[in-house]
Amino acid sequence: MPHQQEHPKSQRNIISLMVETSSTNSIKIGTKMFSTQFVVIFSLLLSLPILFLLAPRIFPSHNPSIPISPSDEKEDFVLFRKAIASASASATHYPSAHSHLTSKSKKLKIAFLFLTNTDLFFAPLWEQFFKSADKNLFNIYVHADPHSNVTKPSGIFFSHFIPDAKRTYRASPTLISATRRLLANAILDDPTNTYFAVLSQYCIPLHSFNYVYNSLISSKTFDLSSPESDPESTQYNMKIQHKSFIEIISKERRLWKRYVARGKYAMMPEVPFQKFRTGSQFFILTRRHALMVIEDRRLWNKFKLPCYREDECYPEEHYFPTLLSMQDPDGCTKYTLTKVNWTGTRNGHPYTYKAAEISPVLIQELRQSNYSSSYLFARKFEPICLNPLMKIADKVIFRD
Repeated sequence: MPHQQEHPKSQRNIISLMVETSSTNSIKIGTKMFSTQFVVIFSLLLSLPILFLLAPRIFPSHNPSIPISPSDEKEDFVLFRKAIASASASATHYPSAHSHLTSKSKKLKIAFLFLTNTDLFFAPLWEQFFKSADKNLFNIYVHADPHSNVTKPSGIFFSHFIPDAKRTYRASPTLISATRRLLANAILDDPTNTYFAVLSQYCIPLHSFNYVYNSLISSKTFDLSSPESDPESTQYNMKIQHKSFIEIISKERRLWKRYVARGKYAMMPEVPFQKFRTGSQFFILTRRHALMVIEDRRLWNKFKLPCYREDECYPEEHYFPTLLSMQDPDGCTKYTLTKVNWTGTRNGHPYTYKAAEISPVLIQELRQSNYSSSYLFARKFEPICLNPLMKIADKVIFRD
């Protein structure tokens, strides 16, 4: 009996001990969990500044919100004023270079404007392109981002890098400024520069220089979008009236989103949505239109505004077609002469051709156009395409 009376008490002691042990363990576990959560949160907080610093490198942005610096803009305006004054003065002496062909005293030239932030991968191919050309029929100008450590290639490109190049970012107003800088330098440098072809380091020629020159300067039938000209449309075996070959698109599914990327009313009243256009940033302008571009202040003040929608901000694809469409729509063909493949595009980049794809058949396909006798240039190509391109240069690319 005494043993039976003590049993409940023993049970209670055991239960009490278990409860105390459980409580102690719970406290320890709870303390450990709290400590672990604290360490995790604290570590995340410490990592935020590091992520902030490294994010631009890990997730590169096209920096549409980076403004044009006042000092850069001031330097540009000084350059533009010089070019405009020079063009005005030279128009008296070389009227053929200013707008229409009224004199045969000077040969008309094509200015090739290269916009790059890397080495000129296809410089040897372009060397071959210019090799057979009359040196009095062209000029070369290169805008190289000074922050990209671009190596100047030996040969024809070496001495043609413009001195006032500035930093550029993809999908930003800096590319508009760089293009305007190239145009101004070309206008200032030579009054006989008549056409201005904007190209990138990823562009290649699809024909010989002679074919390109004759198509732009003298051919009456190259532009298939215009009716055949009468015999009086040429003078001294050259066209009297020239048009700019620039893509101008008024209907595109993302046009509204791009228009309001700076804010719903940010472009008003200078650029109503009905006047907003898009198109390729690689084009060929007449001298008259090149002057329009560097003379402009009104639309530039709108297109240089920062965007709030980075994924919809491509000012370099809108400024030029919008400006020329508003000022001289009849003076533009509304199509480009640079072939681009937008199949399988990623992050706004066109398809990039690989070395294994280079062949005579590809060159023939790239030339095909519904608007002109042929495309003159094409992009975009991987740098390793150079060797296979050089192998077919003389027998295919430059054989018209």
